Amino acid sequence: MTTGRKIKVLLVDDQTMIRQGFSYIINLQDDMEIVGEAADGKEAVEQALALRPDIILMDIQMPNMTGIEASQAIIKQLPSVRIVILTTFNDPDYIYEVIRSGAVGYLLKDADVEDMLEAVRSAYRGEAVYRTDLAADALSRAISSSYLIPNAVGGDAPLLEPLTEREQEILQEMEYGLRNDRIAQKLFISEGTVKSHVHRILHKFGCEDRTQVVVTALRRGMVK
Repeated sequence: MTTGRKIKVLLVDDQTMIRQGFSYIINLQDDMEIVGEAADGKEAVEQALALRPDIILMDIQMPNMTGIEASQAIIKQLPSVRIVILTTFNDPDYIYEVIRSGAVGYLLKDADVEDMLEAVRSAYRGEAVYRTDLAADALSRAISSSYLIPNAVGGDAPLLEPLTEREQEILQEMEYGLRNDRIAQKLFISEGTVKSHVHRILHKFGCEDRTQVVVTALRRGMVK
């Protein structure tokens, strides 16, 4: 049983059945709760300003204002709110625009329920959640267009310490968009070991989350 306050989630989707389904699942969790719902982008902005959620699960294609436009408007006024796009479109152009909007994540609606819940928890911890096979290409486009993700840190300052060979391996898998459990399986090490390495990589780059590290590493040519 989780102690302390719950993660406050605002759910934004123009389909009532999808909102009801996700709302039911999230409210069953000990560590999170739905504090509000919105059926379009304009309503999402209004609800975000009124409710001040921790996390917003946001659809892309909606009436009045798209999820990307709503994300930009919300982050401009509430920079601490973390937005995860939840959509049916595995489209690199959408992912690219989501990165530019300042949202911290992009998750497909057909993902496992546990993936969706972990995305909420990861975003709340300050991690980036770009979990599609096209995310790396979109990140590369963001770099090549000279766009830096909002609030990114690290810049071109030297690493605090050189990466070890294992940390370099894990950094490359992070660039591919793999989660800690998938990296652990691929490299035949424990998930706890991966988490420790990721923590040290973040520290060495002086970055706050995985997306910032990948952006910096791409810019420096440290990953493929």
